[in-house]
Amino acid sequence: MGIMAFTPMGNTVTFTAAVSPPTPVRALATTIAGTQYRVHNQGNVVVYMGFGDTAAAATTMANISIAGSTISLMPNSVEVFTFNANQYFTGATASSMAVITVVPGDGS
Repeated sequence: MGIMAFTPMGNTVTFTAAVSPPTPVRALATTIAGTQYRVHNQGNVVVYMGFGDTAAAATTMANISIAGSTISLMPNSVEVFTFNANQYFTGATASSMAVITVVPGDGS
């Protein structure tokens, strides 16, 4: 992670997290440096985000009952995470739905 402001370096993807996680979307980086992801939870509920090198891995992680294997995205939050390049993303909620936007890039 650099000390510069976040710079997008790839495609922006969006999914709607729900009680049953939707089909994962893949955020493709356009450069080798695109291993950070700006994730925006636009909803009013906590989202348990799953990610992985495959769609199946991301879906398995997006499970609110598996302690310690998901990332909790607080309502109306923006976070920057570092993962491997070209990850798949999806998310589950305990109730309701929330739109999540993911952008690969570099910076904080």
